Amino acid sequence: MGDFLCKVWGNCGLCAENLRERHDNPGGAMAERTYDILDRPDILSVMFHPRPDMGPPRLAQGVHTVRIPVDDDIAVGGKIYTAGPGAPVILYFHGNGEIASDYDYIAPLYLSLGLTLFVIDYRGYGMSSGSPTASALVNDAWTCFEKTPEVLAGRGIDAGPIYLMGRSMGSAAVLEIAARAGDDIAGLIIESGFAYTFALIERLGFIRVAEADEDRDGFGNLGKISRVTVPTLVIHGMEDWIIPISDGLALHDASPAADKRLVTVPGAGHNDLMLVGREPYFEAIADLCAPPA
Repeated sequence: MGDFLCKVWGNCGLCAENLRERHDNPGGAMAERTYDILDRPDILSVMFHPRPDMGPPRLAQGVHTVRIPVDDDIAVGGKIYTAGPGAPVILYFHGNGEIASDYDYIAPLYLSLGLTLFVIDYRGYGMSSGSPTASALVNDAWTCFEKTPEVLAGRGIDAGPIYLMGRSMGSAAVLEIAARAGDDIAGLIIESGFAYTFALIERLGFIRVAEADEDRDGFGNLGKISRVTVPTLVIHGMEDWIIPISDGLALHDASPAADKRLVTVPGAGHNDLMLVGREPYFEAIADLCAPPA
């Protein structure tokens, strides 16, 4: 992994274990991002709401259940819903109250666009082992991205270009990947993503972390998206009170991509965005990454 990172970043210190991330701050000096505050138990109880995947697996033709090793004796689960040979792949990281199997009923909408959907769980979610933390979220996201070609090939899936999509908490996972992967991804989709880590934590859990600094202690989503130049789509509900529309606008504004798109859905909140805005939602995804008919 270190060799790949050096190709992307040069001699930047990212070849160490990724519990600490070096990044540019506005003054131009290099600083270290730590996840010590986000990994506090009181903060984790606000950020993550894991639940297991109960009952027998609901499998069908072209659906694969996977487990990806990410650490010693720890693996994260996921599900792959395959479209046709050579179909583009959306590597998808979900919200903090969801599991991969929830997408059994949503995946057909992606398949109808000719897109393979690969949904990844976090530690402690679905069929994953371990417990979720902020540091594990970003580290595991990168590990899963690196292993995606191997996982797909191992199941005989003829995969096309890889797109990243993150919903809500999943925006932190995909922006971690996108900021480092460069042109190894074909595009980026952010749904209901957040720009400001600690404002979100305060809204969700009424926890104010006075000493926290976004650039040093948060996920740094704005800084990360500012390094992503692949085609980018931001989708956000205009009535979202959990992650307000201002966060989506900030992420879109911070993107330097020459091809960047913004879809705002009137009347949609955080958890009904796809329901309220189904047509513009999937039209925008199809326009970004679906193969021509």
